[in-house]
Amino acid sequence: MIPVEEGRPRALLAGASRRWVRMLPWAVAFVLCVVLLPTTIVVLTADYGLNGGVASALAVAQSAPLLLAVVRPLHAWYVVFAADVAGALALLGVDFEQRLLWPFPPMELVGYVALCLALGLRERRRTLVLVWLATAGANVGLGFAAPHGSGAKELLFTILGGVALLLGGVLRERSEVQRRLVEQETISEAERGRRTLLEERARIARELHDVVAHHMSVITVQADTAEYRLATLPPDVREEFTSIAATARESLGEMRRLLGVLRNEEAHGELVPQPGLAQIGQLVEATARTGGPVDFTPCDAEVPEAVGLSAYRIVQEALANVVRHAPGAATHVSLSVSRPADDGHGGEQPAGGRGGERLTVLVVNDPPPEPPAGPLEVGGTGHGLVGMRERVRLVGGTLDAGPLPDGGFRIAAQLPLTEEDLT
Repeated sequence: MIPVEEGRPRALLAGASRRWVRMLPWAVAFVLCVVLLPTTIVVLTADYGLNGGVASALAVAQSAPLLLAVVRPLHAWYVVFAADVAGALALLGVDFEQRLLWPFPPMELVGYVALCLALGLRERRRTLVLVWLATAGANVGLGFAAPHGSGAKELLFTILGGVALLLGGVLRERSEVQRRLVEQETISEAERGRRTLLEERARIARELHDVVAHHMSVITVQADTAEYRLATLPPDVREEFTSIAATARESLGEMRRLLGVLRNEEAHGELVPQPGLAQIGQLVEATARTGGPVDFTPCDAEVPEAVGLSAYRIVQEALANVVRHAPGAATHVSLSVSRPADDGHGGEQPAGGRGGERLTVLVVNDPPPEPPAGPLEVGGTGHGLVGMRERVRLVGGTLDAGPLPDGGFRIAAQLPLTEEDLT
């Protein structure tokens, strides 16, 4: 059925995107009312010989409710159906020619068919069946009182009304199916995006486990071997190192148990050391072998392992996007460390001299030599960008990604290098 807002039914086709479609039911109803009202009066009085007052009352009752049918077709049907039956009974009291259609003149057929079409567009299937049964019952019942005998043409009221009800019902159900398909596609796309986000977070968690586990293992080994490497340690210091080693082993065990929930049966190859800045050159060489020239500006700065891993994955996904969406395009990959500008007040840098430093990861590709099947990133899933944003957010950085005016694509990430800036 047509949606209802605040208890008030909406007009037919009120959900259409174009204004002229929304106004179409009102225009049709107005034209039918204006045309059928005087026509019914003239035909009933001139051709059938019905009293002018009775003909006028029947014409109003049969035509005016068509305007109501735009919003409440079932209510309009009650009035029109009763008026049509009353008109048929009224015509039994006059003498009209046998050639004229009875019990429902042509004007009533036109209005009733339009009303049945409106009913089909609004009401549920059970209501439509009841309306058709009432129509057929009245038509057949009146046929027994036909003044000139009954024939096939007297059943036009039932046949045309049924066809209009069926047509309207089919159109309504088709529209409902399309609406549900659109809703389902929207829900499915949202679920796919959410699943992709969760999968990417799980992958990041697995990779970070391998990074952190290495440091925890080093702490454990150093604490366990301290009493052998440093022979002059006091007993209380040995106990402290033993406690540190036990705490580190316990933390490492907790991490591995948590990782068991995140890993799946297909994640066998993720126990190898995680890549960093040093391995980005290998990515560039592999991409260059696919046929697209790649310029690479490396950076040999020492960065936290989480930052290096994030930079590697960002470049990896960016180059993969170039291969998929702009094959053969010239690509520029740049890694650099940006330092905060002097504020002019002679402020001192934090210990280590790296306060506020950021690793800049820049991947820019030119337009492909031959136009691709579609624009960059249009029609794709965007899952690569989801992963990039998650990694950048993990280390407290920023990401700027988008198409360029010349048809290329640019990805720029800023990743903080100091521990106090990492979030």
